[in-house]
Amino acid sequence: MKFKSLFAILLLFILFSCNAQTSENIKTVEVAAFAKEIKTTPKPQILDVRTPEEFATGHIDKAKNIDWQNENFVKNTEKLDKNKPVYVYCRSGKRSQKASEKLSALGFKKIYNLDGGYLKWNAETKTAQ
Repeated sequence: MKFKSLFAILLLFILFSCNAQTSENIKTVEVAAFAKEIKTTPKPQILDVRTPEEFATGHIDKAKNIDWQNENFVKNTEKLDKNKPVYVYCRSGKRSQKASEKLSALGFKKIYNLDGGYLKWNAETKTAQ
């Protein structure tokens, strides 16, 4: 019985440790902060994780489309530099959060997730013009 309790505690510790490490390198930021970051970063890695159809309807300038729902998502991200920041967005922020967590697990060091996604980006950047 003692062994099972110790094992359960150890398992929980490992799970929570991995979770904390994953979210540590992910920052969910508002549109203004996201825009500032991509503007001040030389050759930013901007990742649109929506479908190609969604991407075709409009996207952030210089974004690369790697569909989160595509089975080749991991393979397609191998071309990105894990040591440079990556700026991730989707339509509303849900897929990009999951994609950001996956990128973190794959070893990406600094990930910026756009809060509210392209919908919020589009709404806020159009009103700013």
